Amino acid sequence: MTPPRPCRRPTLLIVGCGDVGLRVLRLLRGRWRVLALTSTPSRRDALRTAGAVPLVGDLDDAVSLGRLGALADTVLHLAPPAAGGASDARTVRLLRALRRGGRVRRLVYASTTGVYGDCGGARFDETRPPRPATDRARRRVDAEARVRWFGRAAGATVSVLRIPGIYALDRDGGDPRDRVRRGAPLLAPDDDVYTNHVHADDLARACVAALHRGAPQRVYHVCDDAESRMGEHFDLVADLTGLPRAPRLSRAEAAARLSPMQMSFLSESRRLDNRRLKRELRVRLRYPTVAEALARPPSDC
Repeated sequence: MTPPRPCRRPTLLIVGCGDVGLRVLRLLRGRWRVLALTSTPSRRDALRTAGAVPLVGDLDDAVSLGRLGALADTVLHLAPPAAGGASDARTVRLLRALRRGGRVRRLVYASTTGVYGDCGGARFDETRPPRPATDRARRRVDAEARVRWFGRAAGATVSVLRIPGIYALDRDGGDPRDRVRRGAPLLAPDDDVYTNHVHADDLARACVAALHRGAPQRVYHVCDDAESRMGEHFDLVADLTGLPRAPRLSRAEAAARLSPMQMSFLSESRRLDNRRLKRELRVRLRYPTVAEALARPPSDC
């Protein structure tokens, strides 16, 4: 009797394998063959240790991308656009490389909830049309349109994850306690905005769920269950960790003291409906609010 042939593990290409990509790697290790694109050759050893096959390539250099599309059947695109312009040339170069290979059948793109602009505190689901107010958000809208076009042209299943502020106690630059420790000012209650967040581990789990169950041309809000204003969020962090609360400023005072970039984050107010994340991707949040994250030690996802 001929022994059964072993099942071929699916091959995933992670583009932009930073903190979230490494968390995804931990979830998939041993079950998927994972390639990780990096523009930094010195990261190759770290990526190998994490369980990925490193590929050196730069989204700002089309020649360096070769025929990426011939190497993997699934792509997780976590790389941000470049810092300038209203279009995402990096995604353009990536999609051209993927089309040349002709192998990709599923792509998950990590976008941002900033594509909605200011919504005046409204609560809404993924059917709300984007209204980007900054070039940063316009680049994301451009990338979303391009990956969805790629899906239609290549016959691939493309899903878009719209992601708010990412945090974790073990995330470099994403520990909410750091902002409180700095005493960075917040808006006074009458001027405050609704803000949305997601724990990095829950985001990684949502990425994996989308790789398995994401529907074609479907958008998903990847956020936790909290519906709080920004000041309430960071006051809770301060209270639960024994830190002093941050000072509050009126909007006029904040505009005089903070940079335009900082003010842009204090000028958009929205509440995101995440039922599609739970019902379709079947993600059960490990950290539905920041309180759970502060009560638990960092996990391995």
